Amino acid sequence: MVENVLNIGVVNFPTNWGDKEKNLENIEKYIVEAGEKGVEMLVFPETCLCGYDYDEEVDIHEKLAESLDGESVSEIKKHAQKYNMYVIFGFSELVENSVYNSAAIVFPNGETEVYRKIHLPFDEKKWAICGDEPKLFETKWGKVGVTICYDTYCFPELIRYYRAMGARLVLNVTACPDNACTMGAATMSLPAYSFINYVYIASANLCGQEKYSHFSGGSCVVMPNETKGGVKTVIGTFFGEKGSDTVGLFNGVIDLSLADKNTDIPIYDGDFRAEKYAEENGREGNDRTAL
Repeated sequence: MVENVLNIGVVNFPTNWGDKEKNLENIEKYIVEAGEKGVEMLVFPETCLCGYDYDEEVDIHEKLAESLDGESVSEIKKHAQKYNMYVIFGFSELVENSVYNSAAIVFPNGETEVYRKIHLPFDEKKWAICGDEPKLFETKWGKVGVTICYDTYCFPELIRYYRAMGARLVLNVTACPDNACTMGAATMSLPAYSFINYVYIASANLCGQEKYSHFSGGSCVVMPNETKGGVKTVIGTFFGEKGSDTVGLFNGVIDLSLADKNTDIPIYDGDFRAEKYAEENGREGNDRTAL
């Protein structure tokens, strides 16, 4: 039987740009803190293992990329197993001769899976290649979906797909800097997608100054309000609100059954006509690249 009650944590994480050893040390510190608080699933931000900003002269992503069975992931496995915890964190993943902007999913038993960011904005195209597949992983709480930043804010199809596949929780591994474009997209999209899909979204963001960018955290968990009248933040502090820039771990207990109880609208019980979107997307000559 699928369980509903989950102790989940998200981290406002300050990176040491280009210092993987120090970042790994801090990741491990937060895992220990979370483990002592009974956290069962812990979410870190995008590229937290090496830092986010791209520098043409010192491409830290290429320099510090490692495989899913690399040394850093192996160290995190040990902590995940010790505390019987899922740990999800962003890193630059080396696959043969290519680098992906990825999220490692470390299971409590030490097994690992990975999500590779499908949509790449701005400078990310200079160091990473696009992933090709959505990622759902199985837990005792049912299916959980993973997105990375731009995936979440600008491509609603991905969260809709996860919810249609039965996920009640989506993890947003993000590096959302303080500028009008990215913060505007984040602050509008998370509540909207949570509400219309009746899904919990757990978001973990970087926090503080990097080489070029400044990040103000906002790591939190949002869910549809029990009154069916909007969305509320149940863990952490939402983007841009007072205290959202506080570095650290935020955790609490959520009841995923509320994702199913909050709606009277049968979106995924006949109303959602996925085949029509598939038909339109596959239509010959349906090329939007010129727009």
